[in-house]
Amino acid sequence: MKRWPIALVSLLVGGLLGAVVTTTRLQGQAPPPPIYPKELTSYRDIVKRVLPAVVSIESKPTAKPVAGKDKDKQNQPRRRLRIEGLPEEFRKQLEEQFGMQDLPDMEEMPQYSFGSGFVIDPKGVILTNYHVVAGTDRVEVRFAEGSKRFLSTEIKGDPKNDIAIVRIKSDSPLPYLQLGDSEAMEIGDRVLAVGAPYGLSGSVTSGIVSAKGRGHMTGGTSVVYEDYLQTDAAINPGNSGGPLVNLEGQVVGINTMIKTRTGGSSGVGLAISSNVAKNVADQLIKTGVVRRGYLGVSVRELQPEIAQELGVKDSQGVYVGQVVHGAPAAKAGVQEGDVITAVNGKPLKDGRDLQRIVAGLAIGKPAEMSIIRDGKAQMLSVVIQEQPDKLEPTTRLAGSRQKPSEEEDEVKVDKAGMSLTDLTQDLAKTFGFNEEMKGAMVAKVDRGSVAAEAGLRRGLVVSKINRKSVKNAKEAADMLNKADLEKGVVLQVELPPAYGGGGSTPILLKAETANK
Repeated sequence: MKRWPIALVSLLVGGLLGAVVTTTRLQGQAPPPPIYPKELTSYRDIVKRVLPAVVSIESKPTAKPVAGKDKDKQNQPRRRLRIEGLPEEFRKQLEEQFGMQDLPDMEEMPQYSFGSGFVIDPKGVILTNYHVVAGTDRVEVRFAEGSKRFLSTEIKGDPKNDIAIVRIKSDSPLPYLQLGDSEAMEIGDRVLAVGAPYGLSGSVTSGIVSAKGRGHMTGGTSVVYEDYLQTDAAINPGNSGGPLVNLEGQVVGINTMIKTRTGGSSGVGLAISSNVAKNVADQLIKTGVVRRGYLGVSVRELQPEIAQELGVKDSQGVYVGQVVHGAPAAKAGVQEGDVITAVNGKPLKDGRDLQRIVAGLAIGKPAEMSIIRDGKAQMLSVVIQEQPDKLEPTTRLAGSRQKPSEEEDEVKVDKAGMSLTDLTQDLAKTFGFNEEMKGAMVAKVDRGSVAAEAGLRRGLVVSKINRKSVKNAKEAADMLNKADLEKGVVLQVELPPAYGGGGSTPILLKAETANK
């Protein structure tokens, strides 16, 4: 038997040990970092595709004379020169010198506006904001590149979405942009805002999608349907109506407004999502008007703890606060306190989901609506009607702001820090409730109590406690005194019309609320 040389044996053993140690060390190392795509050094290629289809829009309204001015010119109030301390005789001389008596009245002066837009059809259809063209009968359209100018009187708009189209006539096909899928955009995706800020046509700024699904941004305006992408790409006056595009050059939003305290961009720009704009634009192109489905309910958001108590999984759904009398929802059997979880199989996250889905439903056709009532799932069939011009906010008559009389018999609920009284017919009539309604009216709320912190106030009516109906104050007090307020109790509370139009709302009564 031959002997292995000592040097060779040592070399083999050392190699094996090294292999084991090396393998072990490699296995214990962290995985290599992910490879991210390199930063774009320029957006030039995207801009070259987008810019030719972007336009600036300037209103050119026609001055309209005041009715009856020629017939009764002497009775028209004369325009006056207003200079503090100027003697009357000098004022008259200056007014005559400058011809101020011949100036048109303020009602005659046309209102001008300026904004942006972009071509969505090579035949000459331009998409923009409604507020850019509102109140005008003609506009001048100028392309960002070249010297093309068009005058147009073909203007159709939808104030509820703040979207409008303008048609222009061209001898040759125009460059246009495609509307992309705004839902596919994610927070952090890069975007470009294109338009004519301060009249500077062909301006481009870059940023990212800062947030999605923004709403409740236009209080006090005619805009009802809101679904905005938020971006930090600079948007300024004049950008309204211009496109917000992704890195493929597709439009994912219509630049609409900014949140600012200075009047200029502060990094919070809002663009109407392209998915909303697409549906509205299609209707304006085909018929010139937008028809929307109508359900006839007022809804409220659901807190997770309340949703769980109401038997709603994953907090998906909206709470029905009011049902308009005679509306499709009322005819289908929807009740206050129901939770709508889906329409035609489409789940609802919030009230804007319901609003958007119902608006897009076929008018006169049935739709399936999934609800939860008293913890049990049900399916209702509702026939959608066309949305009326003026929406009815409530089914109840306006009531008095009078508070419950001190003479009413009160039942104290010490652990919640409030007192209840029976909802009599007289009280129901006084507060504008249905006289047949049963429940316990809140008569008194202690300052700093659990009830106060939960939002209960005098004049509200408790109609259900943890999904169980309440007939009177004693019944409600007994249920609350037996309940574990540490875990929380969900009340269905009816609001008198004096409280924001009335309706029903869920309130979580929880002991820890007062200790926050």
